[in-house]
Amino acid sequence: MSGGSGHRLQRNWSRRALAPQPKPVQYPKISFLRNCLPAGQVSSILRSPQMFAPLGTGRLGPNAPRACAMSRALPRGFTGQPSLSPVSKGRSADSRERDHRSLAQRGCVSTFQRFNVSTLQPPAGFTLLELLIVVGIIGLLLVLIAPAFTTIKDGWGVTNAAYTIKGVLDTARTYAKANNTYAWVGLFEEDVSQPSTNPATPGTGRLVMSIVASKDGSIIYDPTNLAQQDLTTRLIQVGKLAKIDNVHLWTHTDSPSGTGSTFATRRNVAGIYCIGDTTPANSTTPFGYPLGNPAPAAQYTFLKAIQFSPRGEAQVNNSTVNASGAERFPLQTLAEIGLEPTHGSSVPASIPGNVFAVQFTGIGSNVGIYRQ
Repeated sequence: MSGGSGHRLQRNWSRRALAPQPKPVQYPKISFLRNCLPAGQVSSILRSPQMFAPLGTGRLGPNAPRACAMSRALPRGFTGQPSLSPVSKGRSADSRERDHRSLAQRGCVSTFQRFNVSTLQPPAGFTLLELLIVVGIIGLLLVLIAPAFTTIKDGWGVTNAAYTIKGVLDTARTYAKANNTYAWVGLFEEDVSQPSTNPATPGTGRLVMSIVASKDGSIIYDPTNLAQQDLTTRLIQVGKLAKIDNVHLWTHTDSPSGTGSTFATRRNVAGIYCIGDTTPANSTTPFGYPLGNPAPAAQYTFLKAIQFSPRGEAQVNNSTVNASGAERFPLQTLAEIGLEPTHGSSVPASIPGNVFAVQFTGIGSNVGIYRQ
């Protein structure tokens, strides 16, 4: 009997050991407070009904701001009797205290303090005087550097104008060679102070350029005829008009040395081959814009032009001959388009410091840009 009883007791104990153990009871509200407060305060909090009435809400739950603001002193009769949760059993008081300090440093208490009116601090920021000082310094700097920005803007405008002219000349030469025909680039200056009118108002400040080409590949006009020969009805338009604001055609009055590659040392070009405000003489083979047959009313009439042959040769105006049979504008070694920047429609009283010249050769039509 004793042996059988011993075996049954052993089996019973084995079954109990293998049986699933009940889960520990969770105390969410108490655990919440213990994670945020020293262990010694929990008992006094649980015995205070005010701790379970959040301010202004009417809902049940721990009043965290009030709990965190309480003193660490325990009520009478609770000294030496800390309340330990199942999680904190077996841990020393020093270990628990370190955990509470760590939680406080990580922002637990500071999070609650945001809701405590007594702990609110005024937000940091600029005073009105500091703001006015900063704005004044910024305004002073803008006044000092404004001329520099104006100079940079003018420089960019002049550079863009020079490369626009170069692009137009290259396009006309390429079209003439690729299509085995004659092409022309016409130049017209109008008043920049008003929008482009129809017909255009000659003036200062806006350069208008047009590329046209012969329909049948011929030169169109009669070189021996000295009378005006309008080419409008026998031309086709190549691309759109190119317009450049705030520039003025300028016949150069300087005397470059011709010894280098800068503006002051570029090659000197004779006046009849300089396309500017006073030179050359008007072409005897002008053309208008827009084109058509019969010729429509012209908005622009181009009296200054550059002719490109199927071989890529560039010639100012045309190749008409005079009464003696000599060409009025024979194929030149070099020609030049001079421009100076303007502000509006007024011609500068003196030559500005950032004038530029676009030079192109007669044979090959090679284009170079020189800027002062």
